[in-house]
Amino acid sequence: MRMTLKSIVTLMLLLTLSLMKGAWAEPTYVQPGGMGLQEAIDQAEPGDTLSLRPGVYRGNFRIDKPLTLKGDNGAILDGQGVGVTLSIIGAPDTRVEGLIIRNSGIDMTEMDAAIFLDKGSHRTVITGNRIHSRAFGIWAGESDEVLIIANRISGDTRMRSAERGDGIRMFRLTDSVIIANEIWEARDGIYIDVSHHNRLIGNVLHNQRYGIHYMFSHTNDVLVNRTYDNRMGYALMMSRHLNVQGNTSIRDQNYGILLNAVTYSYLARNRSLDVMRGHPPGTPDGHGVLGAEGKAVFIYNSQHNEFEDNLFARAEIGVHLTAGSNNNHFHGNSFVGNQHQVMYVANVEQEWSHEGRGNYWSDYMGWDLRGDGIGDVPYEPNDAMDGILWKYPAAKILLNSPAVQVLRWVQRQFPVLRPSGVKDSYPLIRPAHDLKLLEELG
Repeated sequence: MRMTLKSIVTLMLLLTLSLMKGAWAEPTYVQPGGMGLQEAIDQAEPGDTLSLRPGVYRGNFRIDKPLTLKGDNGAILDGQGVGVTLSIIGAPDTRVEGLIIRNSGIDMTEMDAAIFLDKGSHRTVITGNRIHSRAFGIWAGESDEVLIIANRISGDTRMRSAERGDGIRMFRLTDSVIIANEIWEARDGIYIDVSHHNRLIGNVLHNQRYGIHYMFSHTNDVLVNRTYDNRMGYALMMSRHLNVQGNTSIRDQNYGILLNAVTYSYLARNRSLDVMRGHPPGTPDGHGVLGAEGKAVFIYNSQHNEFEDNLFARAEIGVHLTAGSNNNHFHGNSFVGNQHQVMYVANVEQEWSHEGRGNYWSDYMGWDLRGDGIGDVPYEPNDAMDGILWKYPAAKILLNSPAVQVLRWVQRQFPVLRPSGVKDSYPLIRPAHDLKLLEELG
């Protein structure tokens, strides 16, 4: 599904109405040091609202019926370093709002988390919380129509990155919306596993391994999210029918966007900028990647995907295709200031244009005598020498030698000697994007 602006606005209105449900219910007030919070939960009737006064509530709490748990400013749930701080199990229509949740256990085998939601907790709303995550921030699984909205989730930097949990982990979650959350210093910002028909909208994810990580999840929307200073921005793997629009990756390392075994997906109006322009590899911030490759987009074993009106700029490699990544369609994209616009040499030519409209290439040396905005000669980013250099990197020392220059001249004069690869027969003379945006973004 390719969402329009109108459909996104409609969705936002529906979410607003959902958040307003129960807002006027008469609450039961809970004080720290008075009746225990778990006792108050146990005594509440389905549909009741518990309003937590400011203070620290220590323990591991469990909700097993529809309730609203709402915190006043300064209401803190503290798991005391053990297990799950707040469990929601088999409790549909539950709502958790405005709490500070911290100090869970750290055993990820046991799925320790600040909030653990599972097994039929349909239509649960988790909104406006501040979560200090030691293992998982929010584990959400086995439920439908869950809303996770406007939470701020951070990992524990005292632990190694690989030992931390994900900010939000989705497992067998369906028809759910993850919107406007900020997540940083977790392992992965949002990890989606075997979860279909969900929407990730407007989240900000930074300073961790992957911003968004997809595995075996189909027919999902990934819309207007922003990643920066991660080891990788968007890791889309083993999935199909993803709708990826309007997202931004800035200064993510290694890859801005990765497609690994992704098929029949649509990527439009995304921006992948300044890959590896953030923390240099190996720096002590814990996010450097030794040997990082610096690719705006890396496409591995992925077919039948469409890339339209994206901006790939200022990376070492704009797009790298390999391992049988054929039949992907590129048109209307802007490739600006990449050291290598495309890395692809194969036995089958790939035409990168659609209905007479190709892509913009900042290093295109052709002309437009017709004045129609389309270059008069095709753009071919790779030649035989590129293939040699990629296979034998040490050969770069010969790059400016007379022999290499003669080889490239011969290929230009006799195209039959040029290897098959990417060809844009209708290159755009002007970019499809406002390049002033590049200056504004960094």
